[in-house]
Amino acid sequence: MLYQLLSVVRRPRSSRGWQKWSSARSGASAAKAHSVALPAQAQVVICGGGIMGTSVAYHLSKMGWKDIVLLEQGRLAAGSTRFCAGILSTARHLTIEQKMADYSNKLYHQLEQETGIHTGYIRTGSIFLAQTQDRLISLKRINSRLNVIGIPSEIISPKKVAELHPLLNVHDLVGAMHVPEDAVVSSADVALALASAASQNGVQIYDRTSILHVMVRKGQVTGVETDKGQIQCHYFVNCAGQWAYELGLSNEEPVSIPLHACEHFYLLTRPWETPLQSNTPTIVDADGRIYIRNWQGGILSGGFEKNPKPIFTEGKNQLEIQNLQEDWDHFEPLLSSLLRRMPELETMEIMKLVNCPETFTPDMRCIMGESPSVRGYFVLAGMNSAGLSFGGGAGRYLAEWMVHGYPSESVWELDLKRFGALQSSRTFLRHRVMEVMPLLYDLKVPRWDFQTGRQLRTSPLYDRLDAQGARWMEKHGFERPKYFVPPDKDLLALEQSKTFYKPDWFEIVESEVKCCKEAVCVIDMSSFTKFEITSTGDQALEILQYLFSNDLDVPVGHIVHTGMLNEGGGYENDCSIARLSKRSFFMISPTDQQVHCWAWLKKYMPEDSNLILEDVTWKYTALNLIGPRAVDVLSELSYAPMTPDHFPSLFCKEMSVGYANGIRVMSMTHTGEPGFMLYIPIEYALHVYNEVMSVGQKYGIRNAGYYALRSLRIEKFFAFWGQDLNTLTTPLECGRESRVKLDKGMDFIGRDALLQQKQNGVYKRFTMFILDDHDTDLDLWPWWGEPIYRNGQYVGKTTSSAYGYTLERHVCLGFVHNFSEDTGEEQVVTADFINRGEYEIDIAGHRFQAKAKLYPVTSLFTHKRRKDDVELSDLHGK
Repeated sequence: MLYQLLSVVRRPRSSRGWQKWSSARSGASAAKAHSVALPAQAQVVICGGGIMGTSVAYHLSKMGWKDIVLLEQGRLAAGSTRFCAGILSTARHLTIEQKMADYSNKLYHQLEQETGIHTGYIRTGSIFLAQTQDRLISLKRINSRLNVIGIPSEIISPKKVAELHPLLNVHDLVGAMHVPEDAVVSSADVALALASAASQNGVQIYDRTSILHVMVRKGQVTGVETDKGQIQCHYFVNCAGQWAYELGLSNEEPVSIPLHACEHFYLLTRPWETPLQSNTPTIVDADGRIYIRNWQGGILSGGFEKNPKPIFTEGKNQLEIQNLQEDWDHFEPLLSSLLRRMPELETMEIMKLVNCPETFTPDMRCIMGESPSVRGYFVLAGMNSAGLSFGGGAGRYLAEWMVHGYPSESVWELDLKRFGALQSSRTFLRHRVMEVMPLLYDLKVPRWDFQTGRQLRTSPLYDRLDAQGARWMEKHGFERPKYFVPPDKDLLALEQSKTFYKPDWFEIVESEVKCCKEAVCVIDMSSFTKFEITSTGDQALEILQYLFSNDLDVPVGHIVHTGMLNEGGGYENDCSIARLSKRSFFMISPTDQQVHCWAWLKKYMPEDSNLILEDVTWKYTALNLIGPRAVDVLSELSYAPMTPDHFPSLFCKEMSVGYANGIRVMSMTHTGEPGFMLYIPIEYALHVYNEVMSVGQKYGIRNAGYYALRSLRIEKFFAFWGQDLNTLTTPLECGRESRVKLDKGMDFIGRDALLQQKQNGVYKRFTMFILDDHDTDLDLWPWWGEPIYRNGQYVGKTTSSAYGYTLERHVCLGFVHNFSEDTGEEQVVTADFINRGEYEIDIAGHRFQAKAKLYPVTSLFTHKRRKDDVELSDLHGK
């Protein structure tokens, strides 16, 4: 069957239908003739006339900005937008992606009425097939999240699938998810409609105009150099698609935009004898690695193969993307899958196999936001084959970012600043996107890790820990131990065990947690971001007092936990700062804050040669010594008393450990357990580690990893920045009032917002949930993102969770909102509101009863509330 079909499609044939389809899409244009002179200046210059660039222009003009120029090097919508399969799907794993797609759906639905341009929008619905129980669980988790944000969806049976799409073979299915409001649309026509609306709002659009580079002066965008002259501007937006990477590097001050193109294939057929109805549902068969949609009475079908073909690694590209070379041998596995799913396809006539480039990013999430190194340089690119679905929402959020200084939703997961220069190696990107493209349809169970681009940043202890059974995870390019496999465990089986249920590492982490509680463990936490801020006078203290909410004017040697807030009082960073001397501070932040935090500090620090900010992340290895016997180990190694009387909580002191001098010892562990953090100059790291392990043997010492740390911190109700905390979360909403000193004698960023919130009350509150009727061995586990219900009404989502080995229960953390039953508007959330509710956590459609707590459970048992300033350095495990 397969080879018969291949032999047919390999014959030369007319492609007039395809040519007509292509030319129709590029015929209309809102752009001015390329001979018209460019304006000398503008407020904003946008590069790229695809769906991203036109969406940004459309939304900026809607928000009142008019002095905008959009430049396209070819014709409008003639890049990858032209070749987009036209499927608009809202079923995404990340909530922010679901919201972007939902907004895009609503925007495209009304765009034709607004502009008069036909966009081909048809609400077809989508059906996501499941061939395995694990795939069905994944769909159930997505289904729960879609429902609570107002996107209709339901889990359906194979029989129902056959009713909705009679041509499908359903014999191997165990279920499916139906999203009835998904749509198909002509992506090129959407881009033209957006451009037309933007043009009517005053945006000037010029095609056949290439940007050579962006001009920068003192770290600020000043203009662009094009092949038709210069334009002075305050803002530049890189929406150049697959060329965004090279355009970023061409600047006078390079901007790193990590993305890479791969070839993407789909086929087009001629209409069926009885043409498919225009509202035939789109099919996504991720287990078969294919998607199928109606196209002019026939079908359009492509997929994401296991062996993708990266292109343009050397920088070669085309002015306008032409259809790349057909490769039927490469497409054969997807074609086989398609024939199994739709056997009647054998009788259809293939019109064309389309091959076009798509861009992918190192973590499968799109890139948006302002450059950390060049002010006014914004980016929206790297859509991972979801540009149509995200185009409307992503353009809106970026426009909000530019106009208001921040978007209306937390977009950290998409922020350009989550990457550093280390992710921009061409070799890294080529290898990573070969993994990323298949992962789009692979089953992603919790705690999976990328396999490419590894061992890029490692601690000096990496080889020692690896030899002792460390299993590794990666964060911001840094290898970090998850847990340590005992010699008697089957390594291969453990690595291959991936599940939504109780994982095989459960007992391993349990033993590490027990050791932290009863003896002493050591965790290599060298990946932390570490900055030093010094000055010749009081400049360092003054700028830090302005940037942070807590009072940093403390005695030398003291450690302060504090938030770095924005104007709305939300967390830009959550960190620990030790005062090393009167004019020197040591700042510890989460691993993935290295670029973002640096950019934020530089944004506000004055140009003063007497004020120095230095990134010392690479200079220090960090060892976390956790447990009641940590004091014994360190006392024996330093010949100094380490008891609380001599070394109080949240204290920092340089000491000798073994033969090594200059070790910064801090009495905190980021878990709430007793112990110490050791910041060791890297040349001493191996010596100190060996000494700690040698002396610690008599106290039962062992290595531990981040999974144990996660369990400990969640059991103590500690939050992670980037997961529990974000730019829209304030200290008052998560019980951190003691970290805010409103009366410290000087203003700080976010103070006014917090004063107002203190007066008006909070509209969400960080809450701890302990699952009651959950069987750890048999039931699905909570991981993150599960809907929370109070008295049967949806009130929020979990942000993180872990099994609490001390409580012998699952513990979830999340924010509770108070939505009015009448209007749906948010109301003030009081402690009484939290305490009076009956709660359930929805795990893949099954609700489990849970007890809500506003304080750590251990403190409730002892009737003592742990003081917030004892040891709440929570965030850094992320």
